[in-house]
Amino acid sequence: MSQPHLHLLPDQIYPFDARGIAKRFRHAAIFGALDSLHSGEIMRFVNDHDPLPLLNQLEQRYGATVSIVYKQREPGTIVIDFVRT
Repeated sequence: MSQPHLHLLPDQIYPFDARGIAKRFRHAAIFGALDSLHSGEIMRFVNDHDPLPLLNQLEQRYGATVSIVYKQREPGTIVIDFVRT
């Protein structure tokens, strides 16, 4: 019996460090990453500021299909888990 691919397992966490992506490409890259998640998978987002405009866009685009869970919320370090439901 073959093992399932890791990217198909629920509860997998995929890191996404927005600090290394040019600002003009960030939102498109984030949307693309979230679009590729399967139910139960998590994208762990890291940034240097709280991305409130982005979070509003995500709520409008994904509604209840992506939950937003802050893991760390300090000046200079923001870590958010985006969970595909």
